Amino acid sequence: MDTELAGILGAAARSVRVRMGLTQADVADRIGMASEVYGRLERGHMLPSVQNLRRLCVVLNIPPHDMLGLGDEFAAPPPKEKPKPRTDEEPPEMRRLMRNLRRLTPVQLKLMNLVASAMQQQKKKP
Repeated sequence: MDTELAGILGAAARSVRVRMGLTQADVADRIGMASEVYGRLERGHMLPSVQNLRRLCVVLNIPPHDMLGLGDEFAAPPPKEKPKPRTDEEPPEMRRLMRNLRRLTPVQLKLMNLVASAMQQQKKKP
């Protein structure tokens, strides 16, 4: 066991828990751990499993890089903004066609344009 890491993790958990006004039993109950085991974790006598570390981060609302004593340079990048849906949304068939057309070479694209033009001409004839 990495005693230095266990100490850092335990101190971070204790600091946040106290700031939140929770007891060791409160946190232990919320992450599904015996309070005696959680006490050992806070004292730096054990390291949690990855699942329990995740639960602990969620319950204490602390990012994992802070819990592990790493700087902000290890923080996950902020999530990318999802593109806003267009109000003039195209049907799925058109989006699929456009994706396929974007993958074509210039020669293939020119040929597809000729095919589309010929189809339009066929459509206009009675």
